[in-house]
Amino acid sequence: MEDLGEIVGEFLMESHENLDQIDRDLVSLEQEPDSRDLISRIFRAIHTIKGTSGFLAFSRLEKLAHAGESLLSRLRDGVQPVTPETITVLLVCIDGVRSILSSIEENGSEAEVDIDSMIVKINAQMNAPAAAAPAAAPAAAAPAAEAEADAEAPVQLDETPSARPAPEPVAEQRQPLGQILVDAGAAQPADVSSALQQQIEGDERKLGTILLEEGKAQPAAVNEALQSQAPKRSIADSAIRVDVDLLDTLMNMVGELVLARNQLVRGVMEIGDSGLVRSAQRLGMITSELQEGIMKTRMQPIEHIWSKLPRVVRDLSNSLGKQVQLVMEGKETELDRSLLEAVKDPLTHLVRNAVDHGIEDPERRIASGKGSEGTLTLRAYHEGGHVAVEVADDGAGLNVERIAQKAVENGLLRPEQIPNMDKRDIMAMVFQPGFSTAAKVTNVSGRGVGMDVVKTNIENIGGAVSVDSTPGEGTVWRLTIPLTLAIIQALTVDCGDQRYVVPQVAVLELVFIDGNTTKIEYASGAPVYRLRGKLLPLVRLDRALGLEVGGDQGVYIMVLQADGRRFGMVVDRVLNTEEVVVKALNTRFKDIGLYAGATILGDGKVGLILDVSSLARRSHLAVDSERENVVANSKASGGGGIQRLLVTAVGERRVAIPLDTVTRLEEFPRDRIEHAGSREVVQYRGQILPLVRLSHLLGAYGEELEGDTVSVVVYSEGGRSVALVVDRIVDIAENETTARRDAEEDGLVGTAVIQQRVTELLDVRRAILAADPNFYTDAADEMLVEA
Repeated sequence: MEDLGEIVGEFLMESHENLDQIDRDLVSLEQEPDSRDLISRIFRAIHTIKGTSGFLAFSRLEKLAHAGESLLSRLRDGVQPVTPETITVLLVCIDGVRSILSSIEENGSEAEVDIDSMIVKINAQMNAPAAAAPAAAPAAAAPAAEAEADAEAPVQLDETPSARPAPEPVAEQRQPLGQILVDAGAAQPADVSSALQQQIEGDERKLGTILLEEGKAQPAAVNEALQSQAPKRSIADSAIRVDVDLLDTLMNMVGELVLARNQLVRGVMEIGDSGLVRSAQRLGMITSELQEGIMKTRMQPIEHIWSKLPRVVRDLSNSLGKQVQLVMEGKETELDRSLLEAVKDPLTHLVRNAVDHGIEDPERRIASGKGSEGTLTLRAYHEGGHVAVEVADDGAGLNVERIAQKAVENGLLRPEQIPNMDKRDIMAMVFQPGFSTAAKVTNVSGRGVGMDVVKTNIENIGGAVSVDSTPGEGTVWRLTIPLTLAIIQALTVDCGDQRYVVPQVAVLELVFIDGNTTKIEYASGAPVYRLRGKLLPLVRLDRALGLEVGGDQGVYIMVLQADGRRFGMVVDRVLNTEEVVVKALNTRFKDIGLYAGATILGDGKVGLILDVSSLARRSHLAVDSERENVVANSKASGGGGIQRLLVTAVGERRVAIPLDTVTRLEEFPRDRIEHAGSREVVQYRGQILPLVRLSHLLGAYGEELEGDTVSVVVYSEGGRSVALVVDRIVDIAENETTARRDAEEDGLVGTAVIQQRVTELLDVRRAILAADPNFYTDAADEMLVEA
């Protein structure tokens, strides 16, 4: 009985795999009804299930599979065309087979699964009028004509062998070496017969050896014949099933081996013995290869869980009367198997929610100027040491006002909170338990159960879920899956007396700040660094972690990229790069939101792995690098976009300069300012830089500020530069361009309310020409000569 249990277990495993493949193939067959390959593949899979179930005495399963096989036989032979109704009946049959398999797995028997109604539907589909078959499938006209006589009688698959095509050969049998050589013309039949006769008479040499030694064949021909003679490994023989618990054990052991390797290498380096160093390096290489191999055994493409979603989308869109096209991008992205299992249910719920709530009915889409068919996009990619999975639809988008109203009705928010809340914070209310804006409850959604479960399941594995939506354009649900059960390359850094780990995949470059040639500057109290002419916002790790804030000299800036943002993180020291084993954190550390995991370092101490994305979000950075789609949307919206501005003080006036025209911010000593004719200039980076004081240009005269330096904004283009002198830098801000008012004063393009204060918008071109009238000409009419 134990052997029988193992056989049944193997049967269940193989059958579930076959059913998953049949699901995908049936959905594809509906799009390609003339594909003979798809029909044949589906037929073979259901035939395998039927045959094995009969051997194991599962009669009800065999009967249902046989009925489905009969219908598939008619499709394969061209007797009946492939229609959406046929696909629906076959999917019902597959669901019935899956139900029986689940019953066998749970109870050991087929139980009382109702197969009679399914068989009635299948027979009704087979008895449907077949007159349209030639028109629907002209390529199958000949097979249909041959089967016309049989189509009138009830189809008995096993009793009409003459209607079945000849079976395909299961596998090629091994051919004798001599026959292969003769067929290829590499040896003569007489020579082969002579060699065989020698073997019969007692010669123990191989046939190929005899032919080679007697000069009857060439070595290359014999080698080629031997290779073609070797049996090819079948798909079944090329893979084995391994228990997941065993893989978990191996993964944990390799993780401990990596930690021990790191500690051993550090100790050997301190001793300095050359022989031990070579041995440690060899051990490190072997450990890395072993670790990579074990990791690959657990990694699976996300396509494994995406493969079931086309069926979900098809069934749900048909039941709702909607037209939905499913697009998958990045399905080869690999995840740890345990993470795939954890993501499967949340992802399925998001897809169902997008089809039900997100994508509109065809009539509403046409009325709003869209195509009748909606698009649902699944997208997976690696970013910042995480795996991001997005579910995006081109539907109506989330109604922020409706969400806010519902949140107030449910007591989740107070009315006075709404005006001061960010749009994304309001949209995040959909993740609250019991929250739903659906007008009615359906069998798909509307009960307020699901989105909170999605959030809980993703956070249980240390991940995060967010939503972004544009009214009328669609919604994007984003799952960020953390690094767990993984070994990664990371940089170890010091901050104060603490040591932290930063995933190397998020690090773009390192910059050392010596305080002279490189230095940290401040704009309205916010630290920034000029990286190749661009302002890079900075985050001080010590301040973010609540530690004692250090100085700005002798530190490192780690240029990081996360969530489409580029920013710098200031740390005291960067130590080295090493492989670290990511360990999941408990709930208390997860609630902090700054750490992605923990690891044991080479010295045996525990190091916390920083969550780069959370650092960027929590620091409220005004970043230069925004997502490409956000930039595209802002351009498409014309004058209603958001512009980032550098706010300066000129006398008692506030003047804003578009940040994309700012190349650098500088401070020049007053005694370095010289004159060339009537213009002020300064020697700067081997060039003569013309200056214009905005106070003079705009007529904002006042008392000259005290101090040994002046603040300037440098603009460069085409190898030329000018400097705009301001009293001081105030801040970097964002402005809705629709809030502008035209100005009548020379040197200004308008005014706007920025940070609740009236601010003048500088005419940058006018200011540049005031500093250098020939700035935009190909050649200067006059040369500035050094005084």
